[in-house]
Amino acid sequence: MTDSALRWRICVDGADVARQAAELIRRAAAAAIAARGRFRLVLAGGRTPREVYALLFAGEHDWGHWELYLGDERCLAPSHAERNSVLAAALLARVPAGAAHVIPAELGPEAAAQAYAPIVAKAAPFDVVLLGVGEDGHTASLFPEQVLDTAAWTVAVHDAPKPPPARVGLGLRALRATREVLVLAVGPDKADAVGRWRAGADLPIARVTAGLAGHVLLDAAAAGG
Repeated sequence: MTDSALRWRICVDGADVARQAAELIRRAAAAAIAARGRFRLVLAGGRTPREVYALLFAGEHDWGHWELYLGDERCLAPSHAERNSVLAAALLARVPAGAAHVIPAELGPEAAAQAYAPIVAKAAPFDVVLLGVGEDGHTASLFPEQVLDTAAWTVAVHDAPKPPPARVGLGLRALRATREVLVLAVGPDKADAVGRWRAGADLPIARVTAGLAGHVLLDAAAAGG
């Protein structure tokens, strides 16, 4: 499989990446609600999506028909500043309480993965899965040295190469169960991974996105410019 279905855009800067991402999500939400009566979005962690979430929060959306999920989570206390659910807390609060599906990562990797799997299986396929790209080509909590189980909805991670080592997230099966993907990469530290991805390296981001429709939004630095 290839990523030939992806549309690549080089944006002016990180702020432009965020603006374009928020607009693509807005359009996808309107289309999904019109077609199916709901919009199911998987949120990404890390620093790059933060501005996207602020723009979405400030926008006018049909929040009552949105459902939000997390692509991965760090096994930390629920209020810890490094939790992805804390990063996206304001956005998660925009939707009805039963439509904000956080990962109970404080239970530990196995218990959290087991608890979240049926929620993910019931929701799939998603309308949009939002992803970042790590310096090593990882995405969500799928890292290059992991054996990726293609049948698992969720994964328990104990030895992530970046802190904290204990994490839980969506598996390859769940991340690929989407109508489109939206990948964001900002900064020169992402350029090597992006270049390897485009050259055909077998990276987690390549495994997740291969053959899927969607967009990759880069700033010039991440594009190697």
